[in-house]
Amino acid sequence: MSGLRTYTPFHPKWYRRPVSTYWWLHRGAYLRFILRELSSVFIAYFVAVTLAQVYALGQGPDAYARFQAWMRTPLALALNVASLFFAVFHAVTWFNLAPKALVVHLRGKPVPGLWIAATNYLVWRVASAVVAWVLLGR
Repeated sequence: MSGLRTYTPFHPKWYRRPVSTYWWLHRGAYLRFILRELSSVFIAYFVAVTLAQVYALGQGPDAYARFQAWMRTPLALALNVASLFFAVFHAVTWFNLAPKALVVHLRGKPVPGLWIAATNYLVWRVASAVVAWVLLGR
């Protein structure tokens, strides 16, 4: 084991600066990173609620009425508001990150990052308008 360094009584330990459990609160970029990772929990909640809603619909009017009653509880409302916040936060941070993750070339030149992000926001806006149009009765 020539590659491994081991501690011996005659060899001092190397100093390692202690790291706080809350290291991510010290810089805005770290906080946004942790919040983005946390958003996946709320996205999973949205998926679970949607599956529960489809299941309740399949069980009949009484089951769906119970589901709707549960969705009106303060806990469900708070979870839905938090989930909406994190879903929007997740989308915005991803759209801002997309130009770094996706390099598009047009006629041999890279497309400006602003164009990629703006295209994402434009598609999001159009999709939201279509959903609103369908839900609000055309």
